[in-house]
Amino acid sequence: MVLMIEAQSLTKRFPSGSGVSDLTFSVAQGELFVVLGPNGAGKSTTVKMLTGLLDPDTGSAHVAGFDSVRDRLSVKLAIGYMAERPYLYDKLTAREYVTFVADVFSVRPDLRRKRMSELFAAFEIADAADHLIETFSPGMCQKTALAAVLIHEPSVLFLDEPTNGLNPRSARIVKDVLRAICDRGATVIMTTHVLEVAEQMCDRVAILDHGRLVTIGTLSDLRDETGLEDGTLEDVYLALTGAAETPTLSLYATAGQSA
Repeated sequence: MVLMIEAQSLTKRFPSGSGVSDLTFSVAQGELFVVLGPNGAGKSTTVKMLTGLLDPDTGSAHVAGFDSVRDRLSVKLAIGYMAERPYLYDKLTAREYVTFVADVFSVRPDLRRKRMSELFAAFEIADAADHLIETFSPGMCQKTALAAVLIHEPSVLFLDEPTNGLNPRSARIVKDVLRAICDRGATVIMTTHVLEVAEQMCDRVAILDHGRLVTIGTLSDLRDETGLEDGTLEDVYLALTGAAETPTLSLYATAGQSA
């Protein structure tokens, strides 16, 4: 088994008290790995350390065989990274923007044209490829950003909420594309708050809470851990993060009563 991501005792603390502590896990080649957790659990901090955007206080990370601190450039050339709110250049067309990214990664013109045609067709943005990005809907921007992330065929993809802003059909297309590239040997690590999406796509799940790794495994592993034999990913996630109980509200408790 080839490991494409290896995190060993990763720790990062911020003055606010947030961050992550002692994270150790690995992701194999061809795996679609989903990181879940409440807001502030440390998901983005973890991804930033893995991609070399943030130095850990202690611990180490290797991506595609490169040290995320010592070999930042090699890591960046090997990966594709899309933030939750990707920044696009509004005054460029989709084709110009993806061409720009292809140039950054030195993709040959013949490969660039072939891949761009395939990606635009797959994400159903070919008809708008020569329109300015400033005219795009959030979903169109998301699909343009994904095309740009994939243009150099990275061996490891880091995607933060990749289905944000997508209608059901577009979300299904993205899920199918990501599953297909993993089946061809790429590795995807993604975060999402849409647990249904994660359940449909993932090979394994890591759950973070308060900066610590709560558990990691397949959905079957997590069901065994929680005793929820037929539970959905949402069921096991809520059980493991202590959020399964619905808070009781007193609002409207006296609605309809006379003063």
